[in-house]
This record gives sequence, C-alpha cells and structure tokens, in this order.
Amino acid sequence: MFAAIYEFHVKDGQDAAFIAAWAKLTEGIYRHDGSRGSRLHKSAPGVFVAYAQWPDRATWEAIGSTNRGPEYVAAGEAMRHSLVSSRTVYELELEADYLHDMPFDFPAQNPQ
Repeated sequence: MFAAIYEFHVKDGQDAAFIAAWAKLTEGIYRHDGSRGSRLHKSAPGVFVAYAQWPDRATWEAIGSTNRGPEYVAAGEAMRHSLVSSRTVYELELEADYLHDMPFDFPAQNPQ
C-alpha cells in the first residue's frame, strides 16, 4: 500500500467550490486511475489536507494516464482555479496498519 498526503491553499471565498471540485476529481481518480480513495480535512482557514491511498507507488505515479472523461477534466480545472497553491507533502510506503472502519467493541467488564 502507498499513500500520499497533499496540502491545498484555497483562495478566499473558494472553499465550497474547491471541496466540490476536489470530490468530483477524486471520484474520477478512484474510478479511472486505480486509487483506493481519499479523505479531505480542513487544517485552518483556507488550508486543506488530503490523504489518498493507492495499491502501490507505480499506480500513483501513473495518475492521469487514463481518459477520465470531460466531467472529471472540468473538475480538475475548477479545482486548480480555486487554489493559491498545492503540493504533495509526503509520499508514504505502508509499514504497519491498524486503521479500522468500525470502533473496537470492548467486552463488558465482569465485576469480581
């Protein structure tokens, strides 16, 4: 598993446009480029951080080599238009994994 962490600085007043464009473009990357999905977080006003997972580095490096379709191209253009800057902060190879979708269900304590 490979992951990338991205940082986005969004123009004033463009948060909603950025989020909508990011979501649509991320859908296209998931459907056409082989990503395992991504999450977007807000770090500070106008600053967003995304975490994306990939099966391997080679799949990540091949982003954009497929034809995603015009709706995804438009989303990418809208996203770029909403940005002051963006960068890949980290490129990460998985070493250990303890991330779960559901909270751990602790058994009830037996009073002695």
